[in-house]
Amino acid sequence: MNISNTLEGAKSADQADNLSHYRSHFLFPQNQDNPVLYFTGNSLGLQAIKSKEIVLGELEDWARWGVDGHLEAERPWLPYHENFTSSLAKLVGAKETEVVAMNGLTTNLHLLMVSFFRPEGKRTKILCEGKAFPSDQYALKSQLRFHGLNPEEHLIEIMPDPFTELIEEDRIIKAIDNHKEEIALVMIGGVNYYTGQWFDMERITDAAKRAGAMVGWDLAHAAGNVPMELHKWNVDFAAWCGYKYLNSGPGGVSGVFVHEKHHGQSDIPRFEGWWGHNKEDRFQMPDQFVPIHSAEAWQLSNAPVLAMAPLLASLELFDEVGMTALREKSLSLTAYMQMVIEDASRLSGQEIRIITPAETHRRGCQISISVPGKGKEVFGKLSAAGVIADWREPDVIRLAPVPLYNSYEDVYQFGQLLTRYLKD
Repeated sequence: MNISNTLEGAKSADQADNLSHYRSHFLFPQNQDNPVLYFTGNSLGLQAIKSKEIVLGELEDWARWGVDGHLEAERPWLPYHENFTSSLAKLVGAKETEVVAMNGLTTNLHLLMVSFFRPEGKRTKILCEGKAFPSDQYALKSQLRFHGLNPEEHLIEIMPDPFTELIEEDRIIKAIDNHKEEIALVMIGGVNYYTGQWFDMERITDAAKRAGAMVGWDLAHAAGNVPMELHKWNVDFAAWCGYKYLNSGPGGVSGVFVHEKHHGQSDIPRFEGWWGHNKEDRFQMPDQFVPIHSAEAWQLSNAPVLAMAPLLASLELFDEVGMTALREKSLSLTAYMQMVIEDASRLSGQEIRIITPAETHRRGCQISISVPGKGKEVFGKLSAAGVIADWREPDVIRLAPVPLYNSYEDVYQFGQLLTRYLKD
């Protein structure tokens, strides 16, 4: 729809938005008794109101039942991770046997790379995006060193274009083809944390599989943000955090995907723990590990119930809305933000460079901007006025209008403040 950059236009768009009422399911921080303009769901999602009820319920069951809560709690703790299976499978386009909630993101990436990065013969290299999120870079380089390989020789980084700061998929495909005899693993972030670029995951996965490589994705900025079909695309593994778009709370639980073709392999390299062992005789304490015939085999320990509980409240809402409707609003909301930013630049006479892809199908719900010469100053003024965005060195402001709880009026009000501070 065409939305005018006016208060009336924004309010009208919100009234026509079928998802607008979901905003009331979340708690917004306050700035002098007024809700902030919150655009950092790509860093930490807002708290769903029902989260407190669910966490308190688990505490009450702990008080009532003690150890018997593993079986007697309202949501028994023994199979607690199974509460997330259906929702996560729908979010990433997987079979229910292919997903499990466990641990933190980088922990899970390491556990998965134990299984799926297997350097042998000429195939010893990892291909990744250049300037990936530092934790991914650390993980990849340390995995190489763990195998006695020098990252300077065995890590192939596809660097962003120095002007656009984006990485064209053609360059990734060409690099895969050029090194197809050497690559053991391709691992990339599905949505780039810095620019908001959504890579063509299906195309890249297909090229890597044709080259004979394993394929993994870091979906920290993709899960709950963009629609995916991991099973259909033949992805080998993926992992994501829950505290960004999935609103699981600070440091919240991660999720993993392992394609079903890798299930039930007792000889696959794996760091083993008892929660990944066959459920039927787990409590008979056998001394030989037998993996569960699902992604659950990569679990190590029983579920951290209190840490997992807030995610339930958020996933209930995702189940109601569905990724199709969220994506539709996301496309509209980011397009509106792009227009508002361009208007602010024109009205103020101040250059603003949008480094997120202009094509809506190439981005998630994020717009990253650079304000040459005064970005940090503008960011400081926006923050003081109650706009919660994210600053990334050297000069980028990241803005995430999240369709589950942000409104068109949020975006309009941001544009008014941006225009004012650009003129100062």
